Amino acid sequence: MSHQCQIAAFEPDLAPNLGSLVRLGVCFDSPVHVIEPCGFPFSMKLLRTRALDYGEKADVRHHDSWDHFNHARSGRLILMTTKGATDLYDFTFQPGDCILLGRESAGVPDHVHAAADARVMIPMPGGGRSLNVAIAAGIALGEAVRQLR
Repeated sequence: MSHQCQIAAFEPDLAPNLGSLVRLGVCFDSPVHVIEPCGFPFSMKLLRTRALDYGEKADVRHHDSWDHFNHARSGRLILMTTKGATDLYDFTFQPGDCILLGRESAGVPDHVHAAADARVMIPMPGGGRSLNVAIAAGIALGEAVRQLR
């Protein structure tokens, strides 16, 4: 099992956010799973454009559906959600965890929420409703790396 954490984007709506997730994955040596359908035509060419020069270095794993991803994945599935039960800073990450981010427009459906091994929320003392998915991934991955270093 890998010691690094993984990132998974569930049916991403916005190509620029996926590009940011890919850059994050490269910088933190984390594979990025893309779970279709996307809200834009997915292609590695587009991804390279959105991820700038990081696209060539990225470990991007493309999945045709939630079922395909769920059967292929390894490690615990950690859902980042505003409906999370556990505060990020109280959660204990393990090597190989897969941090799952929902769609920008709708999060994840109930069956995906139920499949998660843990549901984690980022405390927002300023009272905001939610964070951009790439920012949320960066905060969560940064905390995971801090714990596992």
